[in-house]
Amino acid sequence: MVEEAQPGFGKVIRDARKRQGWSQAELGEKSGLSRPTIARVEADNDVTTATVAKIALALGLKLELR
Repeated sequence: MVEEAQPGFGKVIRDARKRQGWSQAELGEKSGLSRPTIARVEADNDVTTATVAKIALALGLKLELR
């Protein structure tokens, strides 16, 4: 059985941000984070759970552990 490839977390965040029509700076302002932090998240670099939670809240995304 072949598993379907899941998009990386950074791509999910970038796509959600673009659907909102926001720049990285705008998402940073809405989430209380810096633009470079948003860029690191979208590049799939290591980030804290708190950072992920702030971004998800700003974008209206639900966090789900599997």
